[in-house]
Amino acid sequence: MNEIQAIEAAQMKQEVDQFKVGDTVKVHFKIVEGKNERVQIYEGLVIAMKNSKIGKSFTVRKISYNVGVERVFPLHAPRIVKVEVVRPGKVRRAKLYYIREKIGKGAKIKELIVKKGAKGSKGAIAAAAATAAASAAE
Repeated sequence: MNEIQAIEAAQMKQEVDQFKVGDTVKVHFKIVEGKNERVQIYEGLVIAMKNSKIGKSFTVRKISYNVGVERVFPLHAPRIVKVEVVRPGKVRRAKLYYIREKIGKGAKIKELIVKKGAKGSKGAIAAAAATAAASAAE
């Protein structure tokens, strides 16, 4: 059993892109056409993530010429160059299969708004405290 785990660990990516269900992503993956190799971009909504470890995969859905197209990507596949988050989504479900029946505005996912001030204010408070401590020491 240790041999299987060692092989899986060797094939897993060290740096995995951070995204979740509900995010709109651009998946950059390699396409081989004869001797040529190029990177193609597939942009859409992540509607599902399945499995774990080496078998982890995610499903991306996009609308192409008024037809819904879904594609399943293995997360640790060597052909995937990177996954870029275009727009984080705010959802309350692990699987967004209900989006398949929705059309137009009904198929939209709310955008997750992350407060930037909250992170920066803690850093600013810490920096101000450090400055005050340094001036008090003098």
